[in-house]
Amino acid sequence: MVLDDDIKSARAALADILEDMRAGVAFTGAGISTECGIPDFRSPGGLWTRNRPIDFEAFLSSQEMRDEAWRRRFAMEEAFGGAQPGRGHRALARMIAQGSLAAVVTQNIDGLHQASGVPEERLVELHGNSTYATCLACGLRHELSWVRTRFDALGGRAPDCRECDGPVKTATISFGQAMPGEAMARARQFTQDCDVFLAIGSSLVVYPAAGFPLEAKRNGATLVIINREPTDLDPVADLVIHADIGDILDEVE
Repeated sequence: MVLDDDIKSARAALADILEDMRAGVAFTGAGISTECGIPDFRSPGGLWTRNRPIDFEAFLSSQEMRDEAWRRRFAMEEAFGGAQPGRGHRALARMIAQGSLAAVVTQNIDGLHQASGVPEERLVELHGNSTYATCLACGLRHELSWVRTRFDALGGRAPDCRECDGPVKTATISFGQAMPGEAMARARQFTQDCDVFLAIGSSLVVYPAAGFPLEAKRNGATLVIINREPTDLDPVADLVIHADIGDILDEVE
């Protein structure tokens, strides 16, 4: 954590970079949503320390694992379903509206960037979205309210698709599931075209997504990292700010 005087200097340096930004990309991780009441996955007490992730193949092959996956999802809904966009989300939405930020590429699945006003065409969700579900067989979208009604009616059993009886899963990317090709291609194109790359609230350890900051840097973009904890990419960044994300971005006009 930096001292107050360092934060002031960092804000000034960030303001200078953002003033000249014309085609920026924001790459966001769980840290941007923690002030909204959504805990991250890796920190002590985070979701992965309490629940071992369910592998994609296990989800497909086991009714018991599908039941457990949906039990966890609805438990999360009860705990975090009322979360609203935080100061960081709103700041990025302002930059999008002003035209200096070309896109937000996110590892998050909480839907808060959309809720803050970032349009779909300017948003890339690398790990999907947990606010709705899809059939893994036919691709039909299912709203969570429908899944919850069926789940409860079946006594805690995950329902199958109402059209083809295929397995229904949140529209997220699980361990062992292939990264979405279209989303990766869009993220890469935004990264290659950007002049400033803002890595915000990400530990930058999950690949291939975490390779985007390095790709932007190699293409000549200014790399800014804003995160409470140090990352492995801090040494190559042009500006590193270890501070509360909301405190830093809330100052951005």
